Amino acid sequence: MDRARTPALAGRCLLWVSLVLPGVCAGVLGLSEPSPLWQQAAGAGVLAAATAVARRRPLTAFALTEALCLADAPALFSLSYGPALAVFALLLGLRAERTGPAALGFAAVAAAGTVRIALGGGDPVPPSLVMTGTLLFGGVLPWLGGRYWRQSRELTAAGWLRAARLEEEQRLTEERARLRERARIAQDMHDSLGHELSLLALRAGVLQVAPDLPEHHREAAAGLRAAAADATGRLHRIIGVLREDDDEPLPLAPAGETVGQLVARAAGSGLPVRCETGGRPPEPGGMAERLLYRVTREALTNAARHAPGAPVVVELTGGPGATVTVTNGPATEPSSTHSGGGTGLLGLRAAVTAVGGTFEAGPHGGGYRVRARVPERAGGPSAPSRAPSAPFTRARRRVATALGAAAGAGVALVAAAAGWYAYTETHAVLEPAAYATLRPGAPLTSLDLPGRQIQDPPADRAPAPPEGADCRYYRASGELFVSVDHYRLCFDDEGRLIAKDVVPRAAGRPGATHEESTR
Repeated sequence: MDRARTPALAGRCLLWVSLVLPGVCAGVLGLSEPSPLWQQAAGAGVLAAATAVARRRPLTAFALTEALCLADAPALFSLSYGPALAVFALLLGLRAERTGPAALGFAAVAAAGTVRIALGGGDPVPPSLVMTGTLLFGGVLPWLGGRYWRQSRELTAAGWLRAARLEEEQRLTEERARLRERARIAQDMHDSLGHELSLLALRAGVLQVAPDLPEHHREAAAGLRAAAADATGRLHRIIGVLREDDDEPLPLAPAGETVGQLVARAAGSGLPVRCETGGRPPEPGGMAERLLYRVTREALTNAARHAPGAPVVVELTGGPGATVTVTNGPATEPSSTHSGGGTGLLGLRAAVTAVGGTFEAGPHGGGYRVRARVPERAGGPSAPSRAPSAPFTRARRRVATALGAAAGAGVALVAAAAGWYAYTETHAVLEPAAYATLRPGAPLTSLDLPGRQIQDPPADRAPAPPEGADCRYYRASGELFVSVDHYRLCFDDEGRLIAKDVVPRAAGRPGATHEESTR
């Protein structure tokens, strides 16, 4: 157990060190205002707590980092804790399923930052722009990146699962094809051999009742008839085992003879059957003609087996759609076969209805009637089904769109903030030569001072101002994004200069140079 926890603990420690290091380096290199030791220790403790709960409570970790950045800088822009904010925002998007709490967290920190900026005094536009850009680039954009990363991992897992399912479907398809082939063979055996055996039994019955046949030959013909009937029953039972009830309609093999030839051969075997035709015959070799042949063969086979001696009428009608009706009367001779399960008629019903036709079979006038109507152009391949769309595709598109929108808005805000920062800082520069000419006691109205003051004065490095004085801070240089010297001018309530001081840059010596003052 301890060995399993060691890598996770080492990873958290490494993450914590990497998040604390920017704050230490920024103060040492002079990239940010130096902070007291207790403040650095408190920040390291907050980051340690956020790192400890980041796996199970990513929202809590992100909230702690937001509060730390807000306490360090109202505009959220902090070299010490900005990287930690981006890292925990990324982890929030990667590990949190819901988006609502994260959106509420962003809105809360924006509201708190706005309040702090408003209460801090000065021009609120530059820090508001900086806060918005930092929140977008340091919070929203990494969070969206984490969401995209999470969805990519889920999509990859779903893709592998789909591949496994497709392989299983392929295996089932192959198994289904094997079963369909078995069913096709069974159906063909049922239709072909069953019909021939029925005709064989019919011929044996005719031979049995021949008046000029000796008695021992008559007994042999009766045995032959019984054997053929028994073979037909066995074949029917075997077909019932091979054929499954949920088999789909099978494609029909081309018949070797037409319906008229089939009826003529059955009549030659002793079956009392006649054929009546009308209308335009169906297209030779087409699906309709083959279906009608199969229906007629099955109906004649059933009539020979279950109604021996009964007259049979086959009506074949063509036209826009082909129809065949096979009707037999009641049996005039005893039947030696048992009633089957009707699997042949069930298969024909499925085949006819699959091509849009109609099929009827049932008792009629003391006998039995089978009727099938097939459209003129039966069959045809079905349109391929549309493949389902990949999971998470729309979600990924929405996240990618949000990433692009956030990046564009962030670039625009950062550009605006940089422009405003450059404008305000370059218009708050007091040249060293002009500073040297300032003398205590000079009225404010007579001094040629810049039109703006700096918004983030280094008051913590400056000496204590004179009591009741109004102090203003100016930059000694127009260089941007680096630490420069500052000038502080303090005026009394009558507007006279009473003190001027040089506040050195953050990387310079501590304290300030108090050049001249008057009381």
